[in-house]
Amino acid sequence: MKITIVAGARPNFIKIAPIIHEIEKQQKNKVVISYRLVHTGQHYNKNLSDTFFEELNIPAPHNNLGVKSGTQAEQTAAIMISFEKELLQHPTDLVLVVGDVNSTMACTIVAKKAHTPVAHVEAGIRSGDMKMPEEINRIVTDSITDYFFTTSPHASDHLKRIGKPSEHVLFVGNVMIDTLLNNLPRINKPVFWDELNLVKGKYFTLTLHRPSNVDELGTFSRLLKHVVNKANGLPIIFPVHPRTQKILKEAKLTFENLHFVNPQGYLSFIYLVKYAKAVLTDSGGITEEAAVLNVPCITFRDSTERPETIELGTNILVGDDISKIDNAFNVLDSGNWKRAKSIPKWDGKTAERIIENILTLYGN
Repeated sequence: MKITIVAGARPNFIKIAPIIHEIEKQQKNKVVISYRLVHTGQHYNKNLSDTFFEELNIPAPHNNLGVKSGTQAEQTAAIMISFEKELLQHPTDLVLVVGDVNSTMACTIVAKKAHTPVAHVEAGIRSGDMKMPEEINRIVTDSITDYFFTTSPHASDHLKRIGKPSEHVLFVGNVMIDTLLNNLPRINKPVFWDELNLVKGKYFTLTLHRPSNVDELGTFSRLLKHVVNKANGLPIIFPVHPRTQKILKEAKLTFENLHFVNPQGYLSFIYLVKYAKAVLTDSGGITEEAAVLNVPCITFRDSTERPETIELGTNILVGDDISKIDNAFNVLDSGNWKRAKSIPKWDGKTAERIIENILTLYGN
């Protein structure tokens, strides 16, 4: 069978790597299965795309649509136009999309209109926050997808409640954790580690990119100032997302212990997460990595589509509530942060289960 795999942004690359490796393993075992990798170009910064292909041993894409940036509508439309041409030129048995970025939704719509079945990896997760572009992408994608590979019973239960066939809702685990566990022995210090005199357990790793946190300069400035104050002088390492860089130039904020660095490759970023005193973020995926690495995680959001990172992991939600932020740092400084528990099927074998299910569904 032929599978077209779509990737568009940093989290996608992390998720497709173990799936591609599992397909290649099956090919060596003489299973008749092939894939075509399509990179939409949604993330085009080298450290947000090319570096991940190199570090995670993903082959070069068969096609890079080169869409790049634009408004939500412009980017989605450009992906749809380009991916339609791709599918017309290279028909496939199944389109496999991952995550919840614009590429996920856009390519799902195109595939379904071309009467091509779609499998969604990380299906069914919901934050309940319709102001998040990702939430809209999830809802639209799952409304027309054929096969749903879920990361948790929460996600599976949601899909069944909205009427998806139980036999097509498959709880397989988390491919992001496959990549994490496979690459932990290979992580390495960032180039700035020694220059900034970083010490394991004595710095914070910060990521912010959601519009609710960074688009309004006053909100962004207040949040940064408060976090810097609560860090008690410890270094805060902030790998800056391209969309955030523009806002930072306007803010002209400088703090002695806040260090803006370029977007990191996968191996150096996981090093930063693993050895941080805590992760401060508004990213969903990073809360998953922090949970498995048992690193305290403070999330500047009011809701999460990954409740297992709170129930079983190290994550807490604080939004932009100063009292919640203060309380989180107080618990952290007291040494009483909750410890992670085992999360079902986050065991490094998710990609194996995905491909096994696809082969079963297609009679191989």
